[in-house]
Amino acid sequence: MRNLKRALAVLFVLALALLVLFFVLENQQTVALVLFGWSAPEMPVAVPVVAALLVGLAIGPLLGAYGVLRSKRRLRATS
Repeated sequence: MRNLKRALAVLFVLALALLVLFFVLENQQTVALVLFGWSAPEMPVAVPVVAALLVGLAIGPLLGAYGVLRSKRRLRATS
């Protein structure tokens, strides 16, 4: 059972990597982003999208862990 879960996890990661690679290869047109008057240099549209994905993948688990730790503290305080 453990080997099946490991194989499914590997297949999922490979499928996700192929999907990201396909997205990057299909979106090579350049775009310049402007935010509050600050203009970023022109880059392929896939770069900011993949960067946003990676930032979300990093911040999401951190916020989840913070919520779990906060609820554990709250439970300990009421016990």
